[in-house]
This record gives sequence, structure tokens and C-alpha cells, in this order.
Amino acid sequence: MTSKILLRVGLAALFAGMGIAGAQAASFAPKLGETLLIVGQDRNSIADYVNGTGNVPGGTMVYTSVQKMDGLGGAADYGGGVQDASALAKAYPDSVIQVGLYMVGALNGVIAGQYDENVRFLASWIKRIDRPVFLRIGYEFDNASNRYDPEEYKAAFRHIVDVLREQGGEKVAFVWHSGSRNDSGRAWEEWYPGDDYVDWFGVSIFGTQQVPEAMQFAKLGRQHHKPLMIAESAPHGVYTVRGMTDWFTRIFWFIKANEVGAFSYINTDWDALPMFRNEKFGDQRIERFPEIQELWLKEIGKSKYLKASPDLFERLGWGR
Repeated sequence: MTSKILLRVGLAALFAGMGIAGAQAASFAPKLGETLLIVGQDRNSIADYVNGTGNVPGGTMVYTSVQKMDGLGGAADYGGGVQDASALAKAYPDSVIQVGLYMVGALNGVIAGQYDENVRFLASWIKRIDRPVFLRIGYEFDNASNRYDPEEYKAAFRHIVDVLREQGGEKVAFVWHSGSRNDSGRAWEEWYPGDDYVDWFGVSIFGTQQVPEAMQFAKLGRQHHKPLMIAESAPHGVYTVRGMTDWFTRIFWFIKANEVGAFSYINTDWDALPMFRNEKFGDQRIERFPEIQELWLKEIGKSKYLKASPDLFERLGWGR
């Protein structure tokens, strides 16, 4: 109990030192103790969640690539579910949007300015939907399969931020997102673009074995005075209600222990999607399991979880 109190006091002092109002204006971070609820990761899964639970989250998730910017101006599906950011903006006008920006194989092109026109298109889209946007640039930078060279990654991240800021980047918060499974032997900070370029630290938690590493990344975020986002999460490979219950219990503990500012949950049947069909991830749709839905609604029904509402953007510092 004492350690939790000390953590809360330490975080409060940390954010007070940086000026919480200033932090909100730059990053759309909720007040300390509040958690923005985000659900993804494709158009149909989000609709099923809303229809099944009767709950409209504070944010929705979408994916695109710096090479094509697909799924922003219209629907796109490469086997992982329909990405349709404009449709999400229309369907959920009181929800923010969290965007995963794929950059695998494109770092040198980004640095050279090859995709600047695409980034400017992203900027215009952000202006058009007129709401806070959280952009995960080159998500899971430390995932070995992405093969992100640290120096190239940092330069590409900064270049995208610079181009967006030139276009008026006050409507987007930049997320530096770890996969919480760093097996590269490198320190995280080798990939760090710098405090002037990062608004949030983000983590993935798909298995409870990732929690210790995510805890260490959260600690690093506090050292850099940045709010923490669970940027992707779901109980991968869990096929029993008991196993899912254990996972959710652990994730809710993590949110409380680390004062998580945003919680992104991927509510989908992975095994039904061609891209993931052979991965044995499982079906993690909350509305599919009555016991899990009851557990979920009890937790996210707490006032600390920010869901869609007419005043949500204002509460996140929108327009300041």
C-alpha cells in the first residue's frame, strides 16, 4: 500500500513539475488518475463491440502505412480487417482516433523525403476530421521483425514529426511505442527520438509475461515526464474464460499501478482474419463471452475511464 501511495505522489509531483495544463495542450493527456478508453482495431470489430456492449469508447484505432496512407480516405483490407478511418470519424464523432503508422522497409525513403506528400496528406486528413489524433510512428520500434535500425528510426520519426508540424501539427500527439519484448540487446533509448518529438510512451501487452518489461518501460516514461499509453493489447493465445479473466485482472492492475493515461484494447476474432489465421491468437471479442463482458463493463464503468462524450475533447485539452 505504501509503495502505491508513493508512486501516485511521485507521479503527481512529476506532472506538476512539468505543468499538467501544458502537457495536456501538447499531448491530449487526461488528468492524472483518468484513463482514455480506446478500442480497435478494424471497422467491423469496433462496430461489433459498440453494438454488443452498448458502450462507445473514447477512441478508436486504425492502421495505415507511410508508403500508401491506405485506409484514411477510404476502406482498405489486406487481411487484417477493414481499415476505414474516415468512416470511424463519421460513426463516432465524440471519439478520438489512434493511428498506427507502419514504416517497415521505408525508413531511408522517409528520411530522404520520398513520402513527404503522403505525410502532408495525413496532415490534411487530421485537420479534416477535427479531433485529437494519437499517432504511433513506426509502432513497436523494438520488435526484431521490424528491423528498425535505431539511428534511421530516430531520423525517420523526427522527419515525420517535422513535416506534420510544418502543416500545423497541433491536432496530433506523437507516440513512441515499444513492443514490450525487446530481444535486440539494445537499450530502448538508442531508438528514442527525443523529448521534443515524443508526447507519449506506448507499450504492447499481449501476454502477462510482457508485464515486467512494460513496467520498466513505464518507469522510463516517468523519467522523461511522459504519459503512458497501452497502445495495443489483447490476451493472445488464450482460449479459456479463466485464462482471459486472469489476463484482464492483470491488465487492470497494470493500469492502476502505472497511472496509464490511455488503454487501447483490440477487440477482435484474430483466428477469423486471413492475416492472423495461422497465428493461434484466439477470439478476444469481449461481447462474445458473458463472463468477460461482465468483468469488463464493471471495470470500465468506473468514472476514471473516459469514453465518448460531447465534452471529451475539451477534457483532453482540445482547443487550448
